[in-house]
Amino acid sequence: MTTSLLPSVPRRGVLVASPIPSLREQVLDSLHDRGCPVQQVGGGADALAKLESGNWQVLFLDRCLPDLDAEELVEIIKRRFPGIAVVVLDTASGQIHPASSASGFLLQRWLAPAGLAGEGQEEGQEQNPNGRAGEEAAGSEMAASLFSPPAGPKPATPPAPLPGMIGTSEPMQRLYRLARLVAPRPTTVLVTGPTGTGKELVARALHQLSLRAARAFVVVNCAAIPEALLESELFGHVRGAFTGAVQSYPGRIYAAQGGTLFLDEIGELPLSLQAKLLRFLDQKEVQRLGSVESVRVDARVVAATNADLAQAVESGEFRRDLYYRLAAFPLVLPPLSERGDDVALLADHFLRRFAAEWGLPVPRLAPEAAARLQAQAWPGNVRELQQVMERSAILAGAGAATIHEHHIYFPARGSARPGPFSVRGPGNRLSNS
Repeated sequence: MTTSLLPSVPRRGVLVASPIPSLREQVLDSLHDRGCPVQQVGGGADALAKLESGNWQVLFLDRCLPDLDAEELVEIIKRRFPGIAVVVLDTASGQIHPASSASGFLLQRWLAPAGLAGEGQEEGQEQNPNGRAGEEAAGSEMAASLFSPPAGPKPATPPAPLPGMIGTSEPMQRLYRLARLVAPRPTTVLVTGPTGTGKELVARALHQLSLRAARAFVVVNCAAIPEALLESELFGHVRGAFTGAVQSYPGRIYAAQGGTLFLDEIGELPLSLQAKLLRFLDQKEVQRLGSVESVRVDARVVAATNADLAQAVESGEFRRDLYYRLAAFPLVLPPLSERGDDVALLADHFLRRFAAEWGLPVPRLAPEAAARLQAQAWPGNVRELQQVMERSAILAGAGAATIHEHHIYFPARGSARPGPFSVRGPGNRLSNS
């Protein structure tokens, strides 16, 4: 009697992740008779969400993903799901290869034709002395012989920009990858970066890409609400809790039930409220002013600040435990000065926006004007660029076909040359040429 050296395959699922429907169907067709659950997703973030919520044995992963870097995703899966084998599908070369020896072992068991998964053995014969390690090595060797790794460099697949964001520079691509990775999770995110870089845009994008997109996105600017009112605004109050509380108020945290709570300028949150916010993050409960009862709230928290919270912790201005709780997944927005060609892309975007709002033709940006913009330090970042382009479009005049260098004006730069707003007279030509 002949028996296989390999154990039977457990009835755990197979997941196929690829943006190409035909490729997914090809893998599904090859697995249709395996008698196990097989599901498919179109991207890396969706694949991670599936792996967390199910019982999986093999992930067939497209090397070219629309949202995440495949190699980074493989490393994450190895750390978080060591029992799952990853088989990489290279759509550029049409090849398949294991991501590890364990993957090769499972690839042998899943894809090899009958009779190729291992040589038969008579009952009573000596078992493989190398055990599982030998099986994995054999599987990896067989997989390598059947599916050679692709030759040449991996094709670059930049992640898609976040909703509402523009830019293709390397720092922004890194931000897009990380944001798309965490967006489907309930994980608390801390967005940091200089003023004017678009931290609220990132928070809104995380909400739109999450499973909570259909629910509320509630914004709380911790710096704009007086300290005396902030606790009530955040946590709510019951009627009679203080003078003037003529009716109960649920609070903004409760208003974010099922959705996302965006805490802007979190570094300005008073120490007296930091402990209460920490309790909400840990327990998902809020206690309204004047009430002894706690209310359960399911809200995902995204916080943002332009301050150095780590330094604030060292100086005693911010609680250490709250900082670590908020920074479960940090996202750092780069200043505009580090984004290279994104400056020209953003400038063109703003010109198109203003033209649409004003009902005018879209002007083009002259090369010398683009070069001047590129050479700026941009201390005000994207917000400053937006204001400069709006001012330039106005100075160029209605219906102007081109924005020239002399239309670009920086009133705060301290230039000795008189500008269009100077009492010494215009130093810039304001023609439509």
